[in-house]
Amino acid sequence: MKKLKPYIKDFTKRADMPLLILCLVCSVFGLVVIASASESLGSARYLIVQIASLFIGLGLFVLFTVVDIDIITDKWAVLIVFEVVLTLLLLTPLGYADDTGNRAWLRFGFVGVQPAEVIKIPFIIVLAKQISYLKGYKNLNSVMSVGQMLLHCAFVIGLIVVTSKDMGSAIVFLFIFIIMLFAAGLRFYWFVIGLAGAAAVTPFIWTHVLNERYRQRILAPYDMTIDPKGFDIRWQSNQSKIALASGQLTGTGLFNGRQTQSGALPAKQTDFIFSVIGEELGMIACVIVMLLLLAIIARCIYVGVKSHNTMSMLICFGVAGWMIFQTFENIGMCIGIAPVIGLTLPFFSYGGSSLFSVFAAMGVVSGIKYRPKPERFRSLR
Repeated sequence: MKKLKPYIKDFTKRADMPLLILCLVCSVFGLVVIASASESLGSARYLIVQIASLFIGLGLFVLFTVVDIDIITDKWAVLIVFEVVLTLLLLTPLGYADDTGNRAWLRFGFVGVQPAEVIKIPFIIVLAKQISYLKGYKNLNSVMSVGQMLLHCAFVIGLIVVTSKDMGSAIVFLFIFIIMLFAAGLRFYWFVIGLAGAAAVTPFIWTHVLNERYRQRILAPYDMTIDPKGFDIRWQSNQSKIALASGQLTGTGLFNGRQTQSGALPAKQTDFIFSVIGEELGMIACVIVMLLLLAIIARCIYVGVKSHNTMSMLICFGVAGWMIFQTFENIGMCIGIAPVIGLTLPFFSYGGSSLFSVFAAMGVVSGIKYRPKPERFRSLR
């Protein structure tokens, strides 16, 4: 133990401990709520899996903090192969569908892994490597450079959609892509062109790619004529809003929520964990959850702004973009202002792949802070 003491001291001094503490607070908070949400299911499996995933996540946080990010980015080709192989495994007998019908999971014995969660980190790292190269050695705003970046993003999104039909996860990757391009300084006119292009292809996607039920799920929060009685498309959202409203300011108490404990609230330990928090712990707890997640996002951005190169900055902003979209989309679908597309609330929702992936991502951010600045930057202090 004495031999490890200097290494532990060095780690706590150089790693991003405020970020780690925030992540741990959120995760432990999540464990408590998952325990309550799964109580009526009569199984401790959800809590056990989440605790095990938390320990794996802590190990990954430490690993990615101490491993030099430049070593990882130099292996960009390996990361791409990893993304492709892991996702294509969904087409093998290892892949299986969840309750929504999306073939989004891999089953290794009793262990399930969601590739779309795991490959977000290599996607961000490889994209950051590509953008920083184009910005440093080419013209980032040239047609050729923009085309290469679009091809990269379209390839990954297409891979996810074709193999798993998980449109919700695909949208997260698109948002990360946009945030990273914005942070890199891509000219505004490219975003206008992109918006115009999206508007042009949307009718085709809407008509020929999305099925009728998925179109109704997207429109339901904004079109009250869709399922007006709330027995089908709106059922999940309606139960969520009932749970949130019944909690009022301070909640009904853990293990005491009527919607939660009766089973009326669907996917209560995953997609609608925020509704469980609202019902059993009240609006005050909901605000605390949002502030904690906002603090994590702000910390990622802060580390990115303070980093010493473009690639590190882009990685931090990519991770922040991931957290921003999933946080706002998850809370939005719980309160009925966003479509229900099956995205978890980072750190709080049940899901081993989700939990250890976000911890690994935070480890990468911590590792960027961990690295000492080059001498030329230190001399500018």
